[in-house]
Amino acid sequence: MPKSAEFWFGLIMLLLSALALLAWFVCWQHPESISLVNESTVQQRRMAASLTLAVICFLIAVVGTLLMRQAGKSAFDAQLKGVNGDDVPVPKKDATSTSPAQAMLKELKQHLRSRYQFFWRGKVRVLLVTGEEAAVEALAPGLSNQQWLEGNRTVLIYGGSLSSEPDAEILAALRKLRRSRPLDGIVHVLESDETLSPKQSDVYRRSLEKISVALRWQAPIWLWQLGECAWSQDGREQNAPGLTFSASAVPEDVRTQIENLIPLLREQGMTQISQQRNHDWLLRLSQQLADQNQQWQQRLAPWFASQRKMPLRGLVFSLPERAHASASVHPHALSDSALWQGISQDKMRGRRTGLPWEQTLAWTLMGVMLLWGTGMMLSFGINRYQIVSAAEKAQTLVTNPAVNDQQLIALQGLRNDLGLQQYWLAHRSPWYQRFGLSHTQELHAALLPWYAVAGNRLIRDPARAALEAKLTRLADLPPASPLRATLAQPGYDQLKAWLMMSRPNRSEPDFFVQTMKAVQPERNGVSTALWQSLSPDLWFFYAANLPQQPTWGIKPDAALLAQVRQVLLQQIGQRNAESTLYQNVLQAVRRNYADVSLEDMAPGTDPRRLFTSDETVPGMFTRQAWEGGVRQEIEKAASARRDQIDWVLSDSRSAVSQDVSPEALQARLTQRYFADFAASWLNFLNSLRLNPANNIADVTDQLTLLSDVRQSPLIALMNTVAWQGQTGQKRAALSDTLINSAKDLISQKEKPAIDQQVTGPEGPLDATFGPLLALMGKSSGAQLMAADSTLSLQTFLTRITRVRLRLQQVAAAPDPQEMLQTLAQTVFQGKSVDLTDTQQYGSLMAASLGEEWSGFGQTFFVQPLNQAWETILEPSAVSLNAQWKRSIVENWRTAFDGRYPFAASNSDASLPMLAEFIRKDAGRIDSFLSGRLGGVLQKEGSRWVPDSAHSQGLTFNPAFLKAVNQLRELADILFTDGTQGISFELQGRPTPDVVKTELKIDGQTLSYFNQMAEWQAMRWPGENLKPGTLLTWTGVGNGGQIYGDYSGTWGFIRWLEQGKRQRLDRSQWMLNFATPDKRNLQWVLRTQMSDGPLALLRLRGFTLPDEIFSVDAVSASQSMAPREAAMDEIPTDMDGTE
Repeated sequence: MPKSAEFWFGLIMLLLSALALLAWFVCWQHPESISLVNESTVQQRRMAASLTLAVICFLIAVVGTLLMRQAGKSAFDAQLKGVNGDDVPVPKKDATSTSPAQAMLKELKQHLRSRYQFFWRGKVRVLLVTGEEAAVEALAPGLSNQQWLEGNRTVLIYGGSLSSEPDAEILAALRKLRRSRPLDGIVHVLESDETLSPKQSDVYRRSLEKISVALRWQAPIWLWQLGECAWSQDGREQNAPGLTFSASAVPEDVRTQIENLIPLLREQGMTQISQQRNHDWLLRLSQQLADQNQQWQQRLAPWFASQRKMPLRGLVFSLPERAHASASVHPHALSDSALWQGISQDKMRGRRTGLPWEQTLAWTLMGVMLLWGTGMMLSFGINRYQIVSAAEKAQTLVTNPAVNDQQLIALQGLRNDLGLQQYWLAHRSPWYQRFGLSHTQELHAALLPWYAVAGNRLIRDPARAALEAKLTRLADLPPASPLRATLAQPGYDQLKAWLMMSRPNRSEPDFFVQTMKAVQPERNGVSTALWQSLSPDLWFFYAANLPQQPTWGIKPDAALLAQVRQVLLQQIGQRNAESTLYQNVLQAVRRNYADVSLEDMAPGTDPRRLFTSDETVPGMFTRQAWEGGVRQEIEKAASARRDQIDWVLSDSRSAVSQDVSPEALQARLTQRYFADFAASWLNFLNSLRLNPANNIADVTDQLTLLSDVRQSPLIALMNTVAWQGQTGQKRAALSDTLINSAKDLISQKEKPAIDQQVTGPEGPLDATFGPLLALMGKSSGAQLMAADSTLSLQTFLTRITRVRLRLQQVAAAPDPQEMLQTLAQTVFQGKSVDLTDTQQYGSLMAASLGEEWSGFGQTFFVQPLNQAWETILEPSAVSLNAQWKRSIVENWRTAFDGRYPFAASNSDASLPMLAEFIRKDAGRIDSFLSGRLGGVLQKEGSRWVPDSAHSQGLTFNPAFLKAVNQLRELADILFTDGTQGISFELQGRPTPDVVKTELKIDGQTLSYFNQMAEWQAMRWPGENLKPGTLLTWTGVGNGGQIYGDYSGTWGFIRWLEQGKRQRLDRSQWMLNFATPDKRNLQWVLRTQMSDGPLALLRLRGFTLPDEIFSVDAVSASQSMAPREAAMDEIPTDMDGTE
């Protein structure tokens, strides 16, 4: 909506006032910005002018706005009166009704103005007359009716009775009659027969207090006691004798003044009575006062108690006045004004209640003037002392140029004066030095040249000589000197301090002081204690003022500068310095970041339910530390190296090698940090261990928690690790991408089908965390190209969920053990189930992470499924052991226990029954293994070996594997051609003194009589009609003898058992049989496969193991029990104790 004129006028004036205030603030706080000198006369004038202009503009805005609003209101009211459209003038009506009191005082005001002209307020005395109406009329006839009377510069105003509430309208109007002094006094009239009791006094004083509050003015109070006389007093000179009291009056003063007044009254009374015998009132009054002196002292005592609040000025006595005939002509005329002259001419005028502003202003101005005068005297004395003292110190330094303690003390004193003056110039001088007499700036400008001469002689030149001596020593050292490494850091500091003296803009006072303390610990001519006490402050003052005083600088030796720089650059490039820098970087952030534990890495979850680890990751090797401190510290270290090289160790005319450049240092420190970063996280993650699960309920709970999207510690931990693994990654800027695209378009080169360039962000941890990020789908472009897209954490969790659901079905089944065995049988039999697929998937994921993550991969992706596998297979393994024992072992023992060749017995084992057990593929053992264990056992050639992929968590009984493989080997020998039997060849060998040997095996005869040896094919078992083996031999000196006759099918094996066997090669054995007469009958056995019939000899003592798997039956039963039952079965420490 549009703004009014007064709004814009006020706004413009307020803006001008604000600008003036801003100018005043700039002149006060920042005079240098407008080319003003602080504490100067021009500054003070402009500050006064700006402040005055601001006040004037503000007053104009306020007053002008109010006047314009009033003018607008009047114009609006005029328009409002003519809305009816007629021309009849509207009669004027007062906006507000006038009260009688206002009308009365308005009339009085006009009367006084016409009678006494414009300055009537200072020419008249206004008295407020209170009391009962009859008493007031007796003292001033017509006052109660006319409300006011005036005569001979005295104005009486009727104030009503003090026994009632004061008239607020009369008091409000009276306060406006004469604002500076509303009343000159208050007269309370007492009737002749009225006795002033304490109660009445209290009522009167309270009413008078209300009048004072309403008028905001304390007027002197007069009590007027009317008297009476029996005789006529016509013709008597009218007067009003009385008493006057000071502001500190006490009741005793009443008695004293009455005693002093009585003689005067008697004297005047005698005079009047001598002239007219009726005029005896004064004599009567004197007698009354003499009689009532004590009573009046008591009556006025309450008034003196409140003298400060209600000042009682006096007590007046008179007779009532008679009304004059002129009252009808001049109703407001005071008939006998002479009666009131004593009160009107009194000098006591009263005072304003509270603190009057005129008095306050006067006392304030007087105090300010006194304070300012005192401040000027104090400022004069202090400033004069400072000037004289500084002049004496400067004179001491000039007149005595020797180097001694006095000179140093005088220089320190002058430095303290200059430093104090500089502080005052920056932060304003102390209040006691201002008051218009401060000469801080002039004194500072005058002392600086004097200080420069002495300071250069005593401080700067010796410092320069000491630094150049140290640097010359460093430059003169041989290249192979070990002192170069020792003096490198001090030499750098000395070179920096030396260059500061020549480059004022590079000055660092604290650094300069610390360096000079080591370079110049003492000075010739000055005591060591005094030098070490004062020199640091003088060096600091020199370095701090060097930027403002460039003439205090020096010009360095160019040749010495080049030599020292070359020496220091060689030392900075060494590797040990970087180790120190790296440790400093870690030390700077170590205390700011707490170590990260397993709970911190999986927020919102309970990771201890799944994993445990006593390790932690140091807080300085986290993404928060890198982004919040480490990166900045490395940049700071590189920046410090840059500052060293760019300023101290190099200039625009020389360059440094790439190895010591700040960029190379930053890159090496960053690479070292991320190497330690990755090692710390790998050490922690590989230290994690999965909590063991004792039963299927625990396994189900673990898999449930593992795959829960909201509460899985694995997901929370993987997210944390992935976020940490992306530390330091940088994305290509959009501008770089656009530029590369433009280059590709311009070059018109054919793009490959698959772009091998990295399209995602790259980071320093990609080499370590890349495989893990790839599993989570958060890897960079290059890693995503190399990663197996079929492996992902989400797929693994989905498979875990599938396994968990299967286990929950088992646990919820009516017969969990039966269902679990059925599930295990599918595994034993080689049928694929979710568990085996997920187990293979987890193993593949663990393998994809690489060797660095082996512990982490096993714990997170392999062990949970292995525990589930073991929980499923352990009970089934016990059941399978029982089946093996029941269907195979017990039948084996029934058939072969106590029979040859399994035992030393005359009873032979049934060879067909043995074939029934061990026959390949069709035998009972092979059928059992193939049908029941085909999923966990597999054939490798002729041997049964565990399937490493599907038998994890199962421990095969080694005796079982040895036994079945032994029987398997025997079956290969016994059933080589598919039929039962072993084919082999025998060849006789000559024996001294033996003419002939004859061997009969199951009807097959081998005769040897020392002829040319020939091989004879044999087969065991042979003819079933002639089972058994017979060996006879014929010596030179005796006839045929029988070595042994072994009947039965196993006779041949019994015969082999009696001889000694010696292997000749892989297929031939030498058989020796000792005769009773010490002759050795020899045969050579050549087998077609392995050991041939000799393999049957290993059956001696052979037993078939009862168990296939090595498993604890108790733990297997607990794995199927509910969690509560399993816990109940765990024995406590007290079980079994007596």
